[in-house]
Amino acid sequence: MGLQETKIQSLPFVTAELNYLAPTQGKPRTYAYDPPPGEPKSTNLPEAHRVSIFDGRRIAESFSLDRQGFALVTYPTSVLNFYDEDEIRRVYYPAAEAFLRATLGADRVVLFDHTVRKRVEGAADIRGAGPRQPATRVHVDQTEASGPNRVREHCPDEADELLKGRVQVINLWRPIRGPVRDAPLAMCDGTTVENSDLVASDLIYPNRRGETYSVKYNPNHRWFYFPEMTADEALLLKCYDSLDDGRTRFGPHTSFADPTTPKDAASRESIELRALVFHKA
Repeated sequence: MGLQETKIQSLPFVTAELNYLAPTQGKPRTYAYDPPPGEPKSTNLPEAHRVSIFDGRRIAESFSLDRQGFALVTYPTSVLNFYDEDEIRRVYYPAAEAFLRATLGADRVVLFDHTVRKRVEGAADIRGAGPRQPATRVHVDQTEASGPNRVREHCPDEADELLKGRVQVINLWRPIRGPVRDAPLAMCDGTTVENSDLVASDLIYPNRRGETYSVKYNPNHRWFYFPEMTADEALLLKCYDSLDDGRTRFGPHTSFADPTTPKDAASRESIELRALVFHKA
């Protein structure tokens, strides 16, 4: 079920470049560490396309995880310092778990990791070296294969039973400081995404291999963002859903360079929390 075209076309929008997957031979892959000699860091190369990104604030109530694959929520937090790992796990994790369980009507929520990001002009995005840079390519964090694998990885003793029910992987993304005017997040309306747009891509770590979806350009994709998000707001992003009944299962998203960003805008700072969300069979 899509949004009404007439309603969308009346919304304000910006035009910006988004980095889709460039055509490549074989399965794209990226090393999360220095690659072996002679190997490129990544074969997952960007192909920029200019797209319209609509201001979703006026129709925020129209978005849902099951249709578009994302939703804007109000969610204040008592965390004082998102650069304090102990405070994140001691204060933010239990509150977010309860919030997600109530908001999504879940039987159980298991938080399995988080990423703090801060955009630093010209800096490399290095894993394990402080805050990460905003992700600048269109992607989905999980795939048909990696979604269930996350359950086996983080709930090994219960995985077989948990996988009998509905399983989702949901990201809870929020600004650390607001309003966000620099490198905001854009979300693709899942009702405009074809399965063939999603390309499974390897993310290779020293001790394991993950899998995400890169995304091929499709002119039918419709993009939205929520300008000037505050620290009391958050986004729910669907990265996997085991139910395959016509609902959106994978929600592509990316940061982007907003052409209307003031030159003196503060660098975007954000945190995303990743959660396994379980519903009994």
